[in-house]
Amino acid sequence: MDNIKHFIYNHLIESGLSENLAKYLNMFALLVALIILVFIVDFVVRKLLIQAFSQFAKRSKTHFDDLLVTNKAPRNIAHIVPLLLVLEFVPIILTDFQYYEKIAEKGIKVFGVILTLWIARSVLHTIKDYLKTLPNLKDKPIASYIQVFMIFAWVVGIFSCLAIITETDFIKFITGLGAASAVVLLVFKDTILGFVASIQVSINDMVRIGDWITFEKYGADGDVTEITLATVKVQNFDKTITTIPTYALISDSFKNWRGMTTSGGRRIKRALHIKQETVKYLSKDDVDSMKKIQLITSYLESRQEDINNYNSENGIDKELLLNGRNLTNLGVFRKYIDSYLNNHSAINKDMMIMARQLEPTPQGIPMEIYAFSSDKRWENYEYIMADIFDHLIAALPYFGLEIFELPSGTSFKQMPK
Repeated sequence: MDNIKHFIYNHLIESGLSENLAKYLNMFALLVALIILVFIVDFVVRKLLIQAFSQFAKRSKTHFDDLLVTNKAPRNIAHIVPLLLVLEFVPIILTDFQYYEKIAEKGIKVFGVILTLWIARSVLHTIKDYLKTLPNLKDKPIASYIQVFMIFAWVVGIFSCLAIITETDFIKFITGLGAASAVVLLVFKDTILGFVASIQVSINDMVRIGDWITFEKYGADGDVTEITLATVKVQNFDKTITTIPTYALISDSFKNWRGMTTSGGRRIKRALHIKQETVKYLSKDDVDSMKKIQLITSYLESRQEDINNYNSENGIDKELLLNGRNLTNLGVFRKYIDSYLNNHSAINKDMMIMARQLEPTPQGIPMEIYAFSSDKRWENYEYIMADIFDHLIAALPYFGLEIFELPSGTSFKQMPK
C-alpha cells in the first residue's frame, strides 16, 4: 500500500518537481482515482443489490419487500460499501496532510450518520406503507407514529453529527444539553402536542382515515384523507383541502359522521310549515271525499266508525262540528304522511318513522318528518328526501291545507285596491 501511495510522488520527484508540489499532486491524483473507484463500486453494488431485491420481491409472497424497493431502501443500503471504501482510503491518501485528514474523517463520519438516517427513513416509510395495507390498520394514524420515530432518529442523528464535529463523546454531549431542554421543548411544542393528540385519537378511536367529519371552526366538511403527527387533512366536498392541527381534535369540538355511515340509515328531519287558517274539522262529505286516497282509506273508515259510535252513544249534536269527537284535515294529513313513509321503498322500516306536529310559530304549524333513508350516499339521500317532500307538498291541497310562505312583490300587486 505504501508503494502505491508514493508511486506518483516518487515519479514526480524524479521529474524534478519540488517535494511540496509533488505531495499535493500525488494527493490530488490519488483522490481522483478514489472518486472514480467509488463511483464505479457504488454503481455496481447498487445495480446488483437492487436487482437482487427485485428478484427476491417477485418470488416472495409478502408485499413488504416490494415496498422496500419502492422506498429505495436497497439503493440507500448500497451506499454503505463505497462509504467504507472512502473511510479506509482517505486517511491513507491524506497521510501527509494531517489537518485535512481530520476534516475529511469528520465529514465521512457525518455522511455515515446521514446515510444511516436515509436507510432508517426508507425502512420506516416501508413499514408505514405495509401497515396501511392491513385491513385492521389502514384507517389508523400510522403516519403519526412513524413521524415520531423519524423525529427521534433525526434528533439523535443531529446530536451525533455535532458530537463528531466537536470531538465530544456522544453521551457527554447529550448530558451537556440538559440546560437547553427548555428550548428544545419550546421548539418541539407542536410536535409533542401532536404526538399526544395522535395517541389519544387512536386509543379513543375518535377519527379514522376515511371518516366524514365536520369542523366548523376550521371550515372543514369532508373526508379525512391523512392523519399525521402535526396535521389532519380533510378533503371537503367541494374538493378543497382543509388542514387541521392534530391536537385540535382533542381540544375543540367537531362532528364525526361515522355513526351515521355505519348505521342502517341516514336521518331525514325536515318540516312543512302549514298555514294555521287552513286547519279545520272535516265534515262527512270531506271524509267521504278523502276516502278515495288509498293509503288512508281503511284508517278513515275505522276511525270514522269509532267517532260516529262515540257521538251516538253520548248524544252529541253534530249540527255543529265542534261538538263531540271529530277528524281534522291536519290530523288526517299527519296520518297520511305516516302511511306514505311506511310504504316508501327508500325508507328504512327498522328505524324510527314519525310525522310529528311541533309548536306553532309565526310562520305556521311545523309538520316535521322524522325518518331514515336506507341509502346513505349523499346524492341519493338528497334525491330521496326531495322526492318525499315533492309528493307531500303536492298532496297538501287534497287535504284543504296550504304551505305558509312570506308574501312576495307579486302578492301585493294581486291585492284588491
